[in-house]
Amino acid sequence: MAFRAAVLAAPGEKLTIESVEIDRVPPDSVLVRMGAAGICHTDLEVIEGQLAYPMPITLGHEGAGTIAEVGDGVDPARIGEKVVLSWNPHCGTCPACERGEAILCARYLALGPQAVDFTGQTRLRCATGAVHTMFFMAAFAEYAVVTAGCAVTIPAEMPLDRACLLGCGVMTGHGAVTNVSGIRPGDSAMVIGCGAVGLAAVQAARLAGASTVIAVDRHDPKLDLALEYGATHVINSRRHDALALARRLTGGTGVDCVVESAGSLSAFRLSTEACRPGGEIIWLGKLGVDEDVTFRWGALMQEKRIRRNSYGNARPSRDFPALCRQYLDGRLKLDTLVTGRIPLERINEGFDLLRQRQAIRTVVVFE
Repeated sequence: MAFRAAVLAAPGEKLTIESVEIDRVPPDSVLVRMGAAGICHTDLEVIEGQLAYPMPITLGHEGAGTIAEVGDGVDPARIGEKVVLSWNPHCGTCPACERGEAILCARYLALGPQAVDFTGQTRLRCATGAVHTMFFMAAFAEYAVVTAGCAVTIPAEMPLDRACLLGCGVMTGHGAVTNVSGIRPGDSAMVIGCGAVGLAAVQAARLAGASTVIAVDRHDPKLDLALEYGATHVINSRRHDALALARRLTGGTGVDCVVESAGSLSAFRLSTEACRPGGEIIWLGKLGVDEDVTFRWGALMQEKRIRRNSYGNARPSRDFPALCRQYLDGRLKLDTLVTGRIPLERINEGFDLLRQRQAIRTVVVFE
């Protein structure tokens, strides 16, 4: 079958809308008619050459849609289900999978840099040849083929333009607090960087019962949202000394848990300085893979626990439906995370908004 997809031919170029084709749906996989896909900073890193992938490639890894067709081994009754897609397929049998660390699955790590699907093939093709697949999904297309386990069923009443956010940004930030951190009721938390990931972490800290939730960013509109989402204090780090204020708000001891989601040198350093002795630091943001980061050695001492995390220790089959229930019950705010909705033809405008830091999440809508 043929359908439209946004294709990146080379780093630094604009995406073009091309007609692509796929053959039959492989065994144990499903064909998903995309409903919505969020534009994430990781996609931009590929466009700008910070993440190197084979080209041409269709980007997009934060998606939701409806199952249109199933491959051999998948229950045909799944056709018509609304699903959120996970970008972390895993074999289930390698040592990492047996330890419950799907994000370190040997097959996932080996195939990811090749930008192919989980069978090791380039499933998409266009008039000029094969088209590679970002994160085993290629969500910036009218259809996507994923393993059946990566298409997680969600309630029928869940709107797809908000459901897609659960597939990456919200899962990462919310999961960092809920699945990774040891935050307990009454603890203090600091979230540095209030994009989609950080705002999800702010909400999760509130839901976990943190009594002090400090949100740090350089843009007032994002800090206003942080207050709406549960922050007890906000700090614009362009105008104020975030470290001094954090220490004052915690009686001079420092914060119990710091979540870094800004992806900047200053944010990484602030995370280590603001954490209390014996506290924990979770790094979600990213720099270029070959960049160096320096720290004051004393900021790393006193039994602080530092952890890098990529997907909030996601268990999608458990976490995606739970996040949907929180949204439908009014406990998790997603509506105002979506700062724009655009058709596939305007996808380059969405990336321009991201570059200019004018968007939290621009969502490409297909329906």
